[in-house]
Amino acid sequence: MSACNQGPESLQGAARVLSGLLEARTGQTVSESRAWRMETALRPILRAHGLQDIDELAARLLRDRSGPLETDVVNALLNNESSFFRDLQIFDMIHRQILPRVQQEKTDRTLRIWSAGCSTGQEAYSLAIRLRNEAARWQGWRVEILATDISTAAIDQARSGIFSQMDVQRGLAIGDLLKWFEPHGEDWRASPDLRRMIDFRHDNLFDARQPSGQYDLLLCRNVLLYFTPDRRQSVLRLLAEHSHVGSVLLLGAGETVIGQGDDFVPHPDFRGGYARKSTAGGAMAVAARRIG
Repeated sequence: MSACNQGPESLQGAARVLSGLLEARTGQTVSESRAWRMETALRPILRAHGLQDIDELAARLLRDRSGPLETDVVNALLNNESSFFRDLQIFDMIHRQILPRVQQEKTDRTLRIWSAGCSTGQEAYSLAIRLRNEAARWQGWRVEILATDISTAAIDQARSGIFSQMDVQRGLAIGDLLKWFEPHGEDWRASPDLRRMIDFRHDNLFDARQPSGQYDLLLCRNVLLYFTPDRRQSVLRLLAEHSHVGSVLLLGAGETVIGQGDDFVPHPDFRGGYARKSTAGGAMAVAARRIG
């Protein structure tokens, strides 16, 4: 069993209480390698609430499970690591291969994208930047980008569109920075045009209420690795419910659908992408006709 799959039963004391809270609220499990970083992640929470250590924090949570402290702890423990154009080859494939296929095959001139587990929004903003840079290509199309995350703090930041100098230096080209962001004190803020393109919503993948209908492109990158196998299958079933014949699912570099249920298979055309298993045969037939 990998470290990412070890549950709270492998931990002790306060760490076990806190990891159990995280799993109950988000479905994420905490490995022992992540547990040792708990106190560092929770240090601002401890200071804000006048607590000495995580033992005192765990005791407070056990006494009162209804206050804002629980939400603050969950937000602090979630991994909100993100960057603009993370794994650039993925965005190149989206731009050069996947979206042109959508334009070719869809007749309703509607592009629907879902960024599931969007963290602080860099992935969604990266997609919006690529689309805005080719506005003429999408003229007459309705473009919808839904971005969801379990962390209320991450969604609040994403909606604000405010990023630090360090954030924008990680993956964002200087031309895009100057074109689509404006100075905001010592930080940078995404332009109103860019922010209007994205619907940021707080949501839980195990009780999802925000996605509706089907999406042409679904991104759920570096999310499944924090879940148990059963929960991964549950998320993949949800993603399958919101996909259609031509949809493409993209996961993180270290994630796969293989051995995770029967909803998706490797896509026949897009390396690293996945198609619904029920439609994979049709996709392969289309690819074969193109080759022939």
